[in-house]
Amino acid sequence: MAPAPALAVDITRDGWAASQWFNTGAPITLPELTGRVVVLHTFQMLCPGCVAHGTPQAQKVHNLFPKDDVAVIGLHTVFEHHEAMSPVSLKAFIHENRLSFPIAVDAENKETFPIPATMAHYRMRGTPSLLLFDRGGALRKHTFGQVDDMALGAEIMALMREPTSPS
Repeated sequence: MAPAPALAVDITRDGWAASQWFNTGAPITLPELTGRVVVLHTFQMLCPGCVAHGTPQAQKVHNLFPKDDVAVIGLHTVFEHHEAMSPVSLKAFIHENRLSFPIAVDAENKETFPIPATMAHYRMRGTPSLLLFDRGGALRKHTFGQVDDMALGAEIMALMREPTSPS
């Protein structure tokens, strides 16, 4: 396997590193989403917990909350079986599972390979992982594994009710 390319983005500035995007016309950065609660759902296509719970939950959040208040971003973060989880396969997975929120492919990084850049930056333990950012872009929740729908909805609502700090 060839070494991963050097990273061309600043994760601390952009919020994540993406090599490709689906369901959006242009790349999205965390600073662009200031004023909204951001749900970053990380997954792999071959992860049973992601397929059974994580991606359906992300789609529910995307469907239920107002887009002006809550942004859902999917991050396909591949740390194993790289050949099987190509962008072509991901495109089919997105279509078959009717995922309509923006989804990025976590960028490879030669310094952390085979762990992708965003996964390494936030020290994620695996997939599914969920990161919840407040309206100002501060990371407020970082979980690994299944998150209860009602608990997540309550946390999103609590963050929506917080005042946006002045810039």
